Amino acid sequence: MAKGVDFVIKIEDSGNPGTYILLGGQRGATLNRSTETIDVTTKDSNGWRESEASIKEWSIEADGLLIESDTAYSQLETAYMNGTKVKVELNTAGGSKYTGDAIITDFPIEMPYDDAATYSVTLQGTGPLTKA
Repeated sequence: MAKGVDFVIKIEDSGNPGTYILLGGQRGATLNRSTETIDVTTKDSNGWRESEASIKEWSIEADGLLIESDTAYSQLETAYMNGTKVKVELNTAGGSKYTGDAIITDFPIEMPYDDAATYSVTLQGTGPLTKA
């Protein structure tokens, strides 16, 4: 059985393309995948709706402890501030890798008075998500 602790997010190092660096402090993550559908129902459908797959989309939502000195976190912050894409890699416990380009659409920092500072990030995929 896979445990969430074994799933990690990496960001392509902007100073060294092709090299991915671990997103420090990361705790949880969710890989969202969805497909829109096209209604192809006809009179021959015998009263049942029929659909075909259409446009796909993906996103990754993650959260973690805020480590401002972490290189991957700093690169996410720069990409957010500049509105640029990041190349992201999600590694699973079984050794699969999901990669793709993403835009940061949500990037809050929580700073509670009596607890550790944390961040969360939503990486909205732009283009295909590939699995290796």
